[in-house]
Amino acid sequence: MDIAALLTSAGVNIAVCVVLFSLYSVLRKQPSNVRVYFGRRVASRCSKSRDLCLERFVPSPTWVMKAWETTQDEMLSTGGLDAVVFSRMVVFSIRVFSVAAVICTTLVLPVNYYGRDRIHKNIPFESLEVFTIENVIEGSRWLWAHCLALYIITLTACSLLYCEYKSITNLRLVHITASSPNPSHFTILVRGIPWSSEQLYCDTVKKFFAFYHAQTYLSHQIVYKSGTFQKLKDDTEYMCKMLSGSCGSMELPCKPSFTQCYFCGGSTNSFKIISNDIDSMHGRTSYTDLHTNARKKECAAAFVFFKSRYAALTVAQNLQTSNPMLWVTDLAPEPPDVYWANLCIPYRQLWIRKISIFVASVTFVLVFLIPVTFAQGLTQLDKLERMFPFLAGTLQKKFVMQLVTGYLPSAILVLFLYAVPPVMMLFSTVEGSVSRSGRKRSACTKFLYFTIWNVFFVNVFAGSVISQLAVFSSITELPAQLAKAVPVQATFFTTYVLSSGWASLAFETMQLYPLFCNLFQRFILGYKEDTMNGNLTFPYHTEVPRILLFGFLGFTCSILAPLILPFLLFYFVLAYFVYRNQILNVYIRKYDSGGQLWPLAHNTTVFSLLFAQVIALGVFGLKQSPVASGFTIPLLICTILFNQYCRQRFLPVFQRNATQVLIDMDRRDERCGRMDQIYEQVQSAYCQATHSTQSECFSSHQGDREHVRTPEELETGKEISQKDLSWPPVLRSLSLDNSVLGGK
Repeated sequence: MDIAALLTSAGVNIAVCVVLFSLYSVLRKQPSNVRVYFGRRVASRCSKSRDLCLERFVPSPTWVMKAWETTQDEMLSTGGLDAVVFSRMVVFSIRVFSVAAVICTTLVLPVNYYGRDRIHKNIPFESLEVFTIENVIEGSRWLWAHCLALYIITLTACSLLYCEYKSITNLRLVHITASSPNPSHFTILVRGIPWSSEQLYCDTVKKFFAFYHAQTYLSHQIVYKSGTFQKLKDDTEYMCKMLSGSCGSMELPCKPSFTQCYFCGGSTNSFKIISNDIDSMHGRTSYTDLHTNARKKECAAAFVFFKSRYAALTVAQNLQTSNPMLWVTDLAPEPPDVYWANLCIPYRQLWIRKISIFVASVTFVLVFLIPVTFAQGLTQLDKLERMFPFLAGTLQKKFVMQLVTGYLPSAILVLFLYAVPPVMMLFSTVEGSVSRSGRKRSACTKFLYFTIWNVFFVNVFAGSVISQLAVFSSITELPAQLAKAVPVQATFFTTYVLSSGWASLAFETMQLYPLFCNLFQRFILGYKEDTMNGNLTFPYHTEVPRILLFGFLGFTCSILAPLILPFLLFYFVLAYFVYRNQILNVYIRKYDSGGQLWPLAHNTTVFSLLFAQVIALGVFGLKQSPVASGFTIPLLICTILFNQYCRQRFLPVFQRNATQVLIDMDRRDERCGRMDQIYEQVQSAYCQATHSTQSECFSSHQGDREHVRTPEELETGKEISQKDLSWPPVLRSLSLDNSVLGGK
């Protein structure tokens, strides 16, 4: 590939970005698209406007300025600590690759370009390999420049990593101590409750904790089988009982159900109270029926509440019985973070699920080799002409050749990769995560490994001389073989940054799927009111792996092919504005993991540094530079020691809560006399029925009775008081009172 092909790919992606960003700046001003581009803001207020002005149809960069002016405190209050951590990942990348771009373009790039005596062509017709380390002759004394650049990049990255890790650790501690009393600090999740033929799980839990933790045990809440099918089944049973009771002697073929509500600590709703009254009138409910139906609905899991944070922490971290498969205790997720569907999975089944998911993931990776190999084959025109002889004439045209080699391979790979995140999310769900944030973190890790393997290693192996080797003669030759292959494929990675980076950010701002749904509902179905829910959460499982993958490519190719760094730096700068805008306006925060994504980012960055150093060691060996090789080995050792120090110093704060912090919080609440109030809040926080249905309804429609605002007023905070909008059709069809909707 030559510079002209790279510029063709850059030109296509720049054109796509300019068109989409301009279109976005116009569409976001239209009142009909408020719920698409201001989904987070309409969660607390509704927006609507029918005024017409020319400014609404003129592109403007106001959203960029708003994203630039937003402070970290505003990001923290809007998107939570997870959003701040993600923003810090992007800022870290901008800082480290700014240094890398300056060093490598001024020091390494000239050495690569003039590293061999040859007649250079005009820059547009130069091959990209001329700008890589492949152009440096063996035994060159100028390889010290590459070693020096590697040292500067590593020292800069480690210094920034340490500062970021320390800062985010402090933010996490503030997140724990400064927030209002968190019910999860007083609660543990118990799984693997022993089965008993004589008593319910509810009685078993109470008996166990009241006996072994009598001083600190407060109460408990059993988890019941839920899910769409179970809810429909329960509602059908209740309706049948109501109808059978109202028909007197007419008996309907409906099986009585467990009519007492244990979902919310003994509270009942009106629907179940009616069922109880009818059953008591006709004398149909017996103790045996209640016991049998209760056992059918109970799961071997429960939330157990304690009188202090320290007591909950102690019980969660200790082994309860001599059988580690019974009475398994962990700290409970926050109430909005609980993934109720997975709580009923038997604990003994989890290891089988994890093994099955591992096998399924490996199989999926192997199957994905087909599109990756196909995409990589497009970069080799000679093979393409042999496979498709009828395209020989077309492929000889200059523009077509540049388009096929410079744009299509990375674009095709990006299209195939769009199918991966839903699959990884499905795998993480089946794996059995009990929290929504944990499920998303698991999917994030799987997608990261998947993209690093398929985008980097498979492309390197499929498109280089390594693909012609059957096996490596020894593992020690791997750095040398990678050193041969990576510079050859660096051009593909550069075009991948353009296609998967720049263009993906433009599509992210457009929100194509919600936009098309909104247009379909308005112009095809004829809805006049805004019916978009606007309750999307930030897709950390797709965006975090993309950021970390680009960082991996940047570190790996920095001294081998420094031409990738300017394109990469521009991507991170653009991502800074785009993601901040989306967090402020589009995505809703439903839960907060407390910055748990940062350890993954730190570990991936350190792995990227180590991998870049290993490849550099192989390159210096191939180029017969013992001095550069000798100086690289201490850098490897120091990087490993730095990572080990960070793991010992900061990582435990993200894995466990500190006893000192929790005891201080307990004593502070006792001095203020708030413990009784906290106990009431804790025992009503984990309401299974509310969190699975009503809270989601509320989060989608709680702003439907607020003042009407325009898109510009949502950004500036100005308010125009107009008449309240009516409830959406979904809520109008439900008999929900204010206490249910407001959660009061």
